[in-house]
Amino acid sequence: MPKEQAGPLHLRRVDPTRNMRRFYTLTIQPTLFGGSSLIRHWGRIGTNGQSMMETFDAPEEADGALARLERTKRRKGYLDARSSGTG
Repeated sequence: MPKEQAGPLHLRRVDPTRNMRRFYTLTIQPTLFGGSSLIRHWGRIGTNGQSMMETFDAPEEADGALARLERTKRRKGYLDARSSGTG
């Protein structure tokens, strides 16, 4: 089930009733030794947020980790940044 990423995955969760405006970005980048790194960047919209990098020996492992994180975030209410309607 290899899935080619055209670029980073940008997700947002906006809930004005809870004063919640969050972003979550997932990116896969190759390493110098043939593996892949999954870079996560998250925080409140309008801030620098936080970042974390996980390195995997095989690109397929990074793809699987990205898919798991994407599923988890979407279950929690995160939507694509383009379609979430920032307001």
